[in-house]
Amino acid sequence: MTDTFTMKSWDEAVVDGPEDGPRFAHAHCTFSYRGRIEGTSVCDYLLYYPGEGPGLGFERITGSVDGRKGSFVVRHEVGYGADGVRGTFTVVPGSGTGELAGLSGSGTIEGASETMSYTLDYRL
Repeated sequence: MTDTFTMKSWDEAVVDGPEDGPRFAHAHCTFSYRGRIEGTSVCDYLLYYPGEGPGLGFERITGSVDGRKGSFVVRHEVGYGADGVRGTFTVVPGSGTGELAGLSGSGTIEGASETMSYTLDYRL
């Protein structure tokens, strides 16, 4: 089975800087996960657009990991460009609830469309 997530919404607003030049923006978005993670999430990014560049964000995922139910928060570091999005994430210590209490780990994201792939290496 391929691990994927799909963007369900993306609401972005410029925080500082011109629309057509280097700027900071805030994006509030929601995703749906399939695979090792089954569930939905809410995510907030602070993005910097120098042309291509980094984005930082926090995402709360609610659902299950390999059948264990609960929720957890991840911290993203994401780069984007003409070839798509690539990034890493880390589970925020102490953020797991339910059967995911004590969850730790990290992963990657990659893709160039509304549905992208992810990896997750975790410990409970």
